Amino acid sequence: MKGITMFGILLVVVGILSFVVPVPHQENHGVKIGDTKIGVQTESSEKLPPLVGGLLIAGGIAVMAIGSRKST
Repeated sequence: MKGITMFGILLVVVGILSFVVPVPHQENHGVKIGDTKIGVQTESSEKLPPLVGGLLIAGGIAVMAIGSRKST
């Protein structure tokens, strides 16, 4: 397979996974007063918006179509 077709397949796979796999996110909140530091770490996992997944899949299909035209 050509490299551009492989890239298209990768975009489609990442797009499909974006609907299922949440992306972890961490934030550190803290206050330092003198030598004392008080901090809180928050963690959350959110899925990407469906529009992003759809754009990744559509982009992957477009890239695969371009790759198949160049290979023939």
